[in-house]
Amino acid sequence: MKLFYRQVGETGMPLIILHGVFGSSDNWLTISKTIAEGGFRLFLLDQRNHGRSPHSDEHDYEVLAADLHEFITDHQLEKPILLGHSMGGKAVMQFAMDYPGQFSKLVVVDIGPQFYPVHHTDILRGFKAIDLASLTSRNDADRIMSQYEPDPAVRQFLLKNLYRDENGSFNWRLNLRAIEREIHGIGEELRHIRTISEPTLVIRGADSGYIREQDIDLIRRIFLDCTLETVEGAGHWVQAEKPKEFVEVLFRFLGVPAGAGDSR
Repeated sequence: MKLFYRQVGETGMPLIILHGVFGSSDNWLTISKTIAEGGFRLFLLDQRNHGRSPHSDEHDYEVLAADLHEFITDHQLEKPILLGHSMGGKAVMQFAMDYPGQFSKLVVVDIGPQFYPVHHTDILRGFKAIDLASLTSRNDADRIMSQYEPDPAVRQFLLKNLYRDENGSFNWRLNLRAIEREIHGIGEELRHIRTISEPTLVIRGADSGYIREQDIDLIRRIFLDCTLETVEGAGHWVQAEKPKEFVEVLFRFLGVPAGAGDSR
């Protein structure tokens, strides 16, 4: 599948970023400019069924990893650094399992390789409660979604998926039908488990429950050269809630000299 992408930076080591479920490359645009200052050429991908990438009835980590492999091959990227948040983190971990030796370093943000029970039911109900045919404004969509998601910041993030098509009608960039059908699989554990020797950074939010203390042993058994960093005061969206601290942790792992990206 040919994925939509945004490029930030023209030179430097290639670094590919994969967003989480309900997200898109747009979520990473602001912070990517700071990361690029560290000497990287960034590729922000919209994963299938998200953003401006094509829709498909298939949505599991093996096909997400295959999409990433196709992108790397098409763009002739030599062992890029792979960074993924949440669903994107699972996707880059699955890529590491399925395509050994085709990346240099792995950065996984607030997700582990284990199974996660479905916990997006209310959000999906909120999406479905919005009748696009009768919707007249984003404020109306926000009002409806507020009955299912109380956090205004999360609602703002979710409603970035709402856009007006060429006819001026509201529509979703998300393939909600496929995501709802495959939502259980989005929480599934990794397949084809093998040990990974490439340097791996796992970043978790101190206030997030996605990576618990009891999960760390499993992560270290799979990722043999693993650095675990906890960002204080951050929840699941570490890069959005604590961008300065996130970049500092990332740059330290990637060996970027102190002071790079200080324009942030």
